[in-house]
Amino acid sequence: MRIVVTNCNTTQEMTEEIVRGARAAAGPGTTVTGLTPAWGPESAEGWLDSYLSAAAVLDTLRTYDEPYDAVVMAGFGEHGREGARELVDVPVVDITEAAAHLACLLGRRYGVVTTLERTCGQIEDSLEAAGVGRNCSAVVGTGLGVLDLGDVARTEEAFVAAAERARDAGAEVLVLGCAGMTGLQRAVGEKLGMPVVDGVGAAVKLAESLVTLGLTTSRVGSYAEPLPKRRTWGRPPGQGRPPGQGRPPGQGRPSGQDRPPGQGRPSGQGRPPSG
Repeated sequence: MRIVVTNCNTTQEMTEEIVRGARAAAGPGTTVTGLTPAWGPESAEGWLDSYLSAAAVLDTLRTYDEPYDAVVMAGFGEHGREGARELVDVPVVDITEAAAHLACLLGRRYGVVTTLERTCGQIEDSLEAAGVGRNCSAVVGTGLGVLDLGDVARTEEAFVAAAERARDAGAEVLVLGCAGMTGLQRAVGEKLGMPVVDGVGAAVKLAESLVTLGLTTSRVGSYAEPLPKRRTWGRPPGQGRPPGQGRPPGQGRPSGQDRPPGQGRPSGQGRPPSG
């Protein structure tokens, strides 16, 4: 079984950390490949970053040519999962949704501990859209940015403090609210005496289950294949940048168009349909 894990930002070190967690959760015979978008934010922390990240992740999946059996989207609370489900013909599992579903099997109410407070509303909206918001007692920020999570001791201390607030709000289970927190669950769970769900591990196990059961996204209604039409990805060739909006070094944008109708990728190989 081949699972592709998409990082929601352009930081390669975070992709590598996420992949380590995904491989630790994967069963024998499952291979995990991490994808890092070629463009987009270096860390996703807010609405602008999230929408930009969604487009970058979709473009990454659109242009990835190797076969795969499932996609894990490793951006907690980030946008794009619905678009990815339209785009590819294999199961797409979002770590936000996966973690919440598993948390609901472990306790009546769960709490999410995440990075900056500014992302809490976005995560709440994502949980509501997935149908698991009513079981969430609190989404609590640690005050740490995504790129601060490399300091393990500091992250663990901040997480425990935030988790205590979530527990006081009624949480019986905790969820790691950022893919970059992968690996914290054991140490934090022992300190707090509560189950802690890592979204990356949860998504990998659910993806494996869906593939094993021969299930994939329904094409009836909401996630029907995209309508065949011309779509331009990135800035059209020859169009200059607006004044004062120069592109940062190393963050070039791809250009080009969708494949013409009839040139979709083979069904069942984790590749986008035509259109």
